[in-house]
Amino acid sequence: MQMPQPDADVIARRAEIIKAMQGIISGEGVIADTDELRAYDHDGLMAYKGLPLVVVLPETTEQVSDILKYCHDNNVKIVPRGAGTGLSGGALPLADAITLGLGKFKKILEIDFDNRTVITQPGVTNLALTQAVEHEGFYYAPDPSSQIACSIGGNVAENAGGVHCLKYGLTTNNVLGIEMVLMSGEVVRFGGKHLDSGGYDLLGVANGSEGLLGVITEVTVRILRKPETARALLVGFPSNESAGDCVAAIISAGIIPGGMEMMDKPAIHATEDFVHAGYPLDVQALLIVELDGPEAEVEHLIERVDGIANQTGATYLKISQSDAEREVFWSGRKNAFPAVGRISPDYLCMDGTIPRHRLADVLKRVEELSQKYNLRVANVFHAGDGNLHPLILFDANQPGELENAENFGADILRYCVEVGGVLTGEHGVGIEKRDLMGEMFTEDDMNHQQRLKCAFDPAGLLNPGKVYPTLHRCAELGRMYVHHGKLPFPDIPRF
Repeated sequence: MQMPQPDADVIARRAEIIKAMQGIISGEGVIADTDELRAYDHDGLMAYKGLPLVVVLPETTEQVSDILKYCHDNNVKIVPRGAGTGLSGGALPLADAITLGLGKFKKILEIDFDNRTVITQPGVTNLALTQAVEHEGFYYAPDPSSQIACSIGGNVAENAGGVHCLKYGLTTNNVLGIEMVLMSGEVVRFGGKHLDSGGYDLLGVANGSEGLLGVITEVTVRILRKPETARALLVGFPSNESAGDCVAAIISAGIIPGGMEMMDKPAIHATEDFVHAGYPLDVQALLIVELDGPEAEVEHLIERVDGIANQTGATYLKISQSDAEREVFWSGRKNAFPAVGRISPDYLCMDGTIPRHRLADVLKRVEELSQKYNLRVANVFHAGDGNLHPLILFDANQPGELENAENFGADILRYCVEVGGVLTGEHGVGIEKRDLMGEMFTEDDMNHQQRLKCAFDPAGLLNPGKVYPTLHRCAELGRMYVHHGKLPFPDIPRF
């Protein structure tokens, strides 16, 4: 993995840049001490680290606007950062770039139960949104495993999912509007409380844009009524193939569970030792299937899923009898990543998405690659929508093991694309999958994508080195319609 060579001129101007930032943000909002910068030297992809030029922690949209305008006028790069829980290196700092942390944007600005919306700042954690509205029987549907720590702004940047995304959608399906600061310092709004906006789908473009287009300073999300009833089933199988067959059969029967997760034997044992959720240890694969809705419907669906499970070879089935027991079932899956961290010094968490009917094929290929690279792997994934999370176990202290793990992961993602899937389901491309983009997209495809980035960021100052293996200058892409840093979207409301 290589990043762009740092700009020596910008590094030479570090003291000048720090002084300018201190003129915008007073007090402890500018971090320049080497030891203090180490807290920001990586995100959740801890295999790669580097110190930023300086870290700035604004508290208002006006401050963010002033910072970006300064960087725009002085050719200084910016790396936006949320809670730092991302797993693709999207917030990896650069030696010649300001890391812009949004951790102080932590207020919920408005709760509107009548319109079922919440307006929040981007630093608010995912779980805090649900906690703010659950007293009225509402919740925020997307629930990444890191929801206790990950921020809603980061969720938007990566289009995060979670165990309930099968039925209720990813972040993009639950975000109604955003406020975003452009590289020029302009503040724009896309969407709002209404369901759909006219014109170009710029809100859709911003979701999952990985910090390449602007800095998000406000988010409007939809909230949902808590279902009347929710029950979870633990279903054990003698093989990954039979579990995969059950997943396909449930969906083909027209049943859309609230969540449907799958774990293989290594993941089952690691999580049970860590959480003690009551998982069976004599099965090769385990499904967690949650059914929600009116009580009569849920009871009917439980019977149907029970029948499908038996037809596909299930050897174990347990149904939650209370909300507390249902939450215990989910606690193991939600803690799978830290659980695996107890059995291996290091691990890489992959993120590829495949057609559901290819689950068994891909798991077989993962096992073959495990033997090829002589590295263990534990599989946990959102089975309902085919989003795989193989956890490749390695020891970075052993020479060559990190490189082996990277090659192992790259081969998994290549196979995901080969069987008709995609490189990422929710973690983003960042630097982790950047050099694999050519496996999925042609050079023309990527050039067209970069033309869109150029419309927002003509000088390429926002999060450079991420997503695209080769970043072309905007002029090389024929972008003659943007001049003097002005956007070709005159109808965007500016503030």
